[in-house]
Amino acid sequence: MAAKLSGGGGDRFNVEQNSEINVTPFVDVMLVLLIIFMVAAPLASVSVEVNLPPAVAKASPNPPKPVYISIKESGEVFIGDFPTTVDTMGEDLTKNIGRRDPTKERIFIRADEKTRYGAFMEVMNALQDNGFYSVALIGKDENS
Repeated sequence: MAAKLSGGGGDRFNVEQNSEINVTPFVDVMLVLLIIFMVAAPLASVSVEVNLPPAVAKASPNPPKPVYISIKESGEVFIGDFPTTVDTMGEDLTKNIGRRDPTKERIFIRADEKTRYGAFMEVMNALQDNGFYSVALIGKDENS
């Protein structure tokens, strides 16, 4: 806090308080920061142009007997070529994989592009509820 030393008369030992904020140091600090950011910003951007290759994931090896779940536009669910429902999907998948461990089994899901998101999520939730946590989504290969 500052004090007012010179004033308009009065008692010479009476010191009045000056309650105004001195913003000069604040403005000086802000101007220095502004200059630093103006100099540093162009250095943070990449100026070298590079033509990146398209991101194409390498095909992973298929398991000995892959399990495919297909979801049609109408919401019908199939394991391989056999129809199933969301309620019985866990039992049907367990029969399909045999003695293999469901937590290590990768399930491949194919869905029509017009399938409702809700139907797809029902299948995903049913898989998780039955211990199938490794899921791969299949899409159309545009390169072929």
